[in-house]
Amino acid sequence: MGSITSANAVYMLAIPPLFAVPLQLQGFSADNIFTTDPVTIAETSMGLDGIMSAGFVFNSKTQSISLQADSLSNVLFDNWVAAQELIKDTYRANGVVLLTSINRKWTMTNGVLTTYPVMPDAARTLQPRRFTITWEKVQPAAV
Repeated sequence: MGSITSANAVYMLAIPPLFAVPLQLQGFSADNIFTTDPVTIAETSMGLDGIMSAGFVFNSKTQSISLQADSLSNVLFDNWVAAQELIKDTYRANGVVLLTSINRKWTMTNGVLTTYPVMPDAARTLQPRRFTITWEKVQPAAV
């Protein structure tokens, strides 16, 4: 029987020219490494005569990454935002997710950091920070 563990997930992120060499994200939230929103891949329209038309559409792919408050990888996102504020523009990212438990990888290209928690929420303990990257392409492959 196979495994569906996330414990051995690998997430690599490059943000040229800030981080041209991909860095491995570490210190994920205990309950959540990342999530991706469903993508609409078709538009439909019902004609007055009851015949439906449909067509393929491109859409961006939204992914949220959750890091523990003490994760060293938070600095990558802090530096990404600081650099963008300095140049008043966006830096694009590329990434790879490897899920060895199911022998699959996903290559993400042309990503933009779209939401950024400026600091962790403070409760009994410091809470995870949840960053959102919107990708142009996410392509699966077998490994």
